[in-house]
Amino acid sequence: MGPQNLPERVHEVRSRVARAAAAAGRSAQSVTVLAVGKGQPPELLAAAAACGLDNFGESYLQEAVQKMAALPAPNITWHFIGRVQTNKTRAIAAAFSWVHAVDRLKIAQRLAEQRRAHAPPLNVCLQVNLAAETSKGGVTPPELPALAAAVAALPRLKLRGLMCIPPEEADPARQRAWFDRLRALQQQLQSGGLALDTLSMGMSGDFEQAIAAGATIVRLGTVLFGPRAS
Repeated sequence: MGPQNLPERVHEVRSRVARAAAAAGRSAQSVTVLAVGKGQPPELLAAAAACGLDNFGESYLQEAVQKMAALPAPNITWHFIGRVQTNKTRAIAAAFSWVHAVDRLKIAQRLAEQRRAHAPPLNVCLQVNLAAETSKGGVTPPELPALAAAVAALPRLKLRGLMCIPPEEADPARQRAWFDRLRALQQQLQSGGLALDTLSMGMSGDFEQAIAAGATIVRLGTVLFGPRAS
C-alpha cells in the first residue's frame, strides 16, 4: 500500500475505533491508536503523521532510530513494543517515551538507571503472558503483583499499566475473554494501591474486542499499512 491510500485507511480505522468505543459506553478519545510501523518505510510513517497519527510503535531498535531521524516531528510519541534485550536498554531508555513489554525486574532496573535524569519518566507497561505460551515473553499472572510493586518503586519510571499478546482466536467471544482477563489483573493491582491507567491490548485482528474489554492503547499495523515490506 502506498501513502496515497493511507488517509482512507486511517479514516476507516478511526471510525471502527469510535464505533467500538461507543458500543462500550466510552469515548473514542479514551483509545489511543498506536501505529505499528515495524517493517514499513519512513515515508509511509511520514504520511501517517500527516494524517494526524502521532503515536508510533516499533519493535526493532536500529530500524526505529533510523525512522526517528527521518521523522523528527516533536509531536510524535515513540513506543518500544518489542521484547527488550539487556544490551539494548540504554538506547531504548534514551530514545523512547514508552516501553510496552517489560517482563523482568532486571530490565526495568536497567531502564530506570539509564533513563536520563532530565528526561520525563519513562512510561512502562508490564507484559503478561496470559496463556503461558513459551513462544512469547511476559510475566505470569501469579508473578505479576510482585513485579508490579517492584517496578512502581523504581525512579525515573512511571508504571502505567499492562500489555498482552494473547493467542490468536477467530471467535470474538474467545478474543474478548483474554482481554477481560488482563483487565481483571489491572483491577486487582489497582485495588492494591497501584494507580494504573493503561491497557495496551488489541491488534489489527481483534482490536474491537480489546476496546470492548477496556483497552486504552490498540497496536495497529496491518489494518493501517497493509502487509509489512519484505
